[in-house]
Amino acid sequence: MNSPGLLLFAHGARDPNWALPFEAVAGIVRARRPDMPVALAFLEFMSPALREAGAQLAAQGCTQVAVVPLFLGAGGHVRKDLPALLADLAAAHPQVTWSLQPAIGEIDSVVQAMADAALRLAS
Repeated sequence: MNSPGLLLFAHGARDPNWALPFEAVAGIVRARRPDMPVALAFLEFMSPALREAGAQLAAQGCTQVAVVPLFLGAGGHVRKDLPALLADLAAAHPQVTWSLQPAIGEIDSVVQAMADAALRLAS
């Protein structure tokens, strides 16, 4: 039986306020899909790290986890660092399929939403 989960992955920062929009995204997703476990993880400076958040989802019984990078583009962290971190996670939790999704900022609807917001702000 497939049990889906969602792992949101953000960069992290030293300023705790930086995480507020990402926590808001996680909260909205949880409210819309209360049946699906959702975790938010950070690359650096903040916790939980990817390995810890992934372990939480595995412990909740998730067998199919979509990993969504909350990055505007697929730079080095998404293309190089994240696949290596996911390989470690897969080795630690082989019962789970970890599916790396595109960087959120490369999805057309997100690009359109950013353009719309920029135009509203320019008015």
